[in-house]
Amino acid sequence: MDQVDQSLLCALQDDSARSIAELAEFVGASTSACHRRIKSLESAGVILRYSAVLDPHRLGLNLQAFVEITLTSQSREAMDCFEQAVGEFSDILECHLMSGNADYILRIAARDLEQFDRIHRDCLSRLPGVSAMRSSFAIRTIKNWSGYPVG
Repeated sequence: MDQVDQSLLCALQDDSARSIAELAEFVGASTSACHRRIKSLESAGVILRYSAVLDPHRLGLNLQAFVEITLTSQSREAMDCFEQAVGEFSDILECHLMSGNADYILRIAARDLEQFDRIHRDCLSRLPGVSAMRSSFAIRTIKNWSGYPVG
């Protein structure tokens, strides 16, 4: 991956709705070369997909919760069962297998505490193999994720 590819990736992470012509101008390449490079990065699996970044507050999602999960067992079967169940709940935005005290950390977005309570009762409490759950709420977001460092 050269500097042009890295610049393309940065530009696409910043705004994937840019036209090929805009991207080509940004990186100093022809539109056909830019298009070939993007297709190559997609084929290589560097670019997985394109998406829109939504404002959670404009969607009414004013509460961000991080839920630490400890399982009763760290066996492959227990972890596979838990991970499969997590995938079935759209209220769970992210799930990360962790080192340290908790086995997993989940990220949840909700309108308010009342909706989080519903998610807790209808979703989190139904996850298999959970021995302990600890929720923390974000007071304010200081820095949102804006993409991976490239280069």
